[in-house]
Amino acid sequence: MYNPTVARLTYRAVLGKRRAAILFVLPALLLLIAAAVRSFNGVDDQVAADLLGGFAIATMVPLIGVIAGTGAIGPEIDDGSIVYLLSKPVKRSTIIFTKLIVAIAITMAFSAIPTFIAGLILNGNGQQVAIAYTVAALVASIAYSALFLLLGTVSRHAVVIGLIYALVWETLFGSLVAGARTLSVQQWSLSLAERIGGEGLIGSDVDLPLGVGLLVVVTVVATWYAGQKLRVLKLAGEE
Repeated sequence: MYNPTVARLTYRAVLGKRRAAILFVLPALLLLIAAAVRSFNGVDDQVAADLLGGFAIATMVPLIGVIAGTGAIGPEIDDGSIVYLLSKPVKRSTIIFTKLIVAIAITMAFSAIPTFIAGLILNGNGQQVAIAYTVAALVASIAYSALFLLLGTVSRHAVVIGLIYALVWETLFGSLVAGARTLSVQQWSLSLAERIGGEGLIGSDVDLPLGVGLLVVVTVVATWYAGQKLRVLKLAGEE
């Protein structure tokens, strides 16, 4: 299910100069803000929770997921090089699964690790805030990677659609419409953070069992459907 050659090519595509620069900007900004807040405000568990929830989970993780998930396959479809890859004796499910693993690894590395470090800077993991949001970032990375990898497979405008989902649906509508928060990867991941963090510091509109279940279902369905679309894409390329 995992092909090292496909993985190497995918890492090279996602971590190209332009994308890598963008990937480093958000984590660096989070750490800079965390250091400034700690310097001016001192240790405050609620401030730490608000910053990690409002910036790391609500903004940084989905944006990095967009870059990694769509970048894992979108450029190859756009320039036609995916046809060369599909001509090789590699199962389509293996291609998708390998690209998903790469997207997950990159999203986790550029979101979960900075989130944990920022949490340590803000309050030294008091009330388990750093651990709670790191876990949320890890599980959200998996779901976002699957969703945005699917978008990269089905649409040439995957980045735009992904940004609309991340910034408009989850951030804007999620803050204004209660029902929208239920259909949000952010809220699903926060259901885990809420269980881990100190009481009253972290909130989620989704119960833990439902949140975990939706994370699993979305990841599995998105990955499966991406594989189906890639199979159709192969037939279209041959024609």
